[in-house]
Amino acid sequence: MSNTILATEIPGAELVSRGKVRDMYAAGDKLIIVATDRISAFDVVLPTGIPHKGAVLTGLSLFWFELLGVNNHLITADIEKYPEPFSRYRDQLESRSMLVKRAEVVPIECVARGYLSGSGWKEYKTTGEVCGIKLPAGLKESDKLPEPIFTPATKEQSGHDINISEEVMAGMVGAELTRELKELTLSIYSRAASYARDKGIIIADTKFEFGKFDGGIILIDEALTPDSSRFWPSKSYTPGQPQQSFDKQYVRDYLETLEWDKSPPGPKLPQEVVEHTSEKYLEAYRLLTGRELAISPGNQIRNQASH
Repeated sequence: MSNTILATEIPGAELVSRGKVRDMYAAGDKLIIVATDRISAFDVVLPTGIPHKGAVLTGLSLFWFELLGVNNHLITADIEKYPEPFSRYRDQLESRSMLVKRAEVVPIECVARGYLSGSGWKEYKTTGEVCGIKLPAGLKESDKLPEPIFTPATKEQSGHDINISEEVMAGMVGAELTRELKELTLSIYSRAASYARDKGIIIADTKFEFGKFDGGIILIDEALTPDSSRFWPSKSYTPGQPQQSFDKQYVRDYLETLEWDKSPPGPKLPQEVVEHTSEKYLEAYRLLTGRELAISPGNQIRNQASH
């Protein structure tokens, strides 16, 4: 498998932040966002990278930005159009980076759920609600909800994001912005879920980040990737239990077999787990876009139409 990039180094550029997956650099009044091959599980970044993961996250985000036509932060993903010094570091940035607008980030994770899973399922079992939304009695794990719901969460710098109600969100960012982001979140999710269903993928839930830019609201960060969404293969979908998925569930399942207390440092992943996880990311990209992420000479990754 090709070399992975766990961290970027761009001499002469200001590193704004290094998150669980992304490295972010200042580029004048804009930003360069780089999706590395880092993977986190249980909020711990693991020492082993997943080949092609950063390219899949970036490629899928670019695909959805174009398909959905939602106002977003993308300026270009063409490295030739990046300012100096970035265009000199193609080996680190090719297929995994974007030059984007620098927006004022709304400090809320905007989550849409179409199915009952994850923290939503845990909350429902206890209260019959998710984020203050009363749901019908008798639902099973992974059941499709009567209609998609908006379940915001706080953006935490470390640890898990915390689910909140719309009322709490309105208290944080205002009622009008809350209404606008709810409408946007559910609209984007419903359109994407409908598209993905025709490609054999159930988008059980997803989270978006938004920012204020030039007097309006734009979609920022990534969109509808295996890192920000639960993608389930529709052919194996069986309510009443956890589902197979295209995300890092395979990594989580492996880690659950270890005697690891889920605190840093994380354990190294065996080659079999790395390869299987990489294949899952690539399969999600292939199914949704109809294209392969192909490796060209020199381990560069490019988009290529599948035959």
